[in-house]
Amino acid sequence: MKTTFKLMGIADFITLANGLLGAAAIMFIILAVETLQNPFFDEGVKSNYVWLAMGCILLSAIGDIIDGPIARKYSKRKLLGGTLDVMSDCISFCVAPALLMFVMFGRWGEASPLWSISLGIACCWIIVTGMLRLARFQYEDGSDKNYFHGLASPGNAMILLTVAALIWLQPSSGFGPDVSTSCIFCFESTSSLHEKPYFDFLILPVMFISGGLMISDRKLSKAKRGIPLKLSGLQLLFITTATILSILHSTEVAEDLTNTTPQFILYSLSAVLLVVYIVAGPKISEMQSIETDESE
Repeated sequence: MKTTFKLMGIADFITLANGLLGAAAIMFIILAVETLQNPFFDEGVKSNYVWLAMGCILLSAIGDIIDGPIARKYSKRKLLGGTLDVMSDCISFCVAPALLMFVMFGRWGEASPLWSISLGIACCWIIVTGMLRLARFQYEDGSDKNYFHGLASPGNAMILLTVAALIWLQPSSGFGPDVSTSCIFCFESTSSLHEKPYFDFLILPVMFISGGLMISDRKLSKAKRGIPLKLSGLQLLFITTATILSILHSTEVAEDLTNTTPQFILYSLSAVLLVVYIVAGPKISEMQSIETDESE
C-alpha cells in the first residue's frame, strides 16, 4: 500500500476523483432505470437521477481540465498519471455517457427489438471508439503538436449530453405521446402508459458520428490556450449552468419551475460551440501552428 501511494502525485488524486464521479454517474443511471420503468412514471424531463448523472459527468470533465496543469506545476511523481487518466476517462466519458443514452432513449423496455438492438450497438460503438481514442491519447498528448487527431473523449461526452438534453427539453413537446406501432422503431404496445420524447431517433446518428470523430484523423486543437480554450470554457459554462438548472427543476423544492426554456437555450448554445469547434478545428490548429512558428 505504501509503495502505491508513493507513486502518486497531487494530480493523481484528482484523476481518481474524476473516475469516482464517473462511477457515481453510473449509480445514478441505475437509480434512473427504476424510476423510468415505474408504470406510473409521469415526471418526464423532471427525472432527477438523469440530470444528476449528467452533473457527475460534467464535474469529471472539469476535473479532467484542471488535473493537467496541476500535474505540470505541482506533481513531481508522474509514474501513474497517464495510466490513471486513461482509465478514468474511459469510465466517465465513454462508459457512463453510453449507459446514460441507453437509459434515456431505451424507451423503458417497451421499444421494438430493432430499436433496442440499434441503440445497444450505438452504445457499444461509443465505448469501443472511446477505448481506441484513449489508447492513442498518451502518444499524442506527449507530442509537441498543438492538436489531437480525432475528438477527445470529454468532447464526445459533451456532444452526447448536449444532444440528449435538447431532445428531452423540447419547448414544444417535452415528452410526447406514443407513436403508431407501424413504425419499426416504435413501442410494442400502443396501450403503454409511458411517453417518449419526440425526435429521440436523432440520438442514433449523433452517437455514431461522435464515435467516428473520436477515431478519425481530423485535426482538433488541444484546449490548452487561445481560441480552443475559450470555446471549451464557454461551452462548459453553458452546459454546466443548464444542467444545474435542470437538477433544480427536477427537485421537489423547485416544483413550481415549469419553464425549461432557459435550459434549452443554454444547451443550444453549447451545441453551437461544439459544432464550431469541430468544423473549424483544422483551421484553428493551422492558425496556432503558424503563430507558434512565428514566435519561435
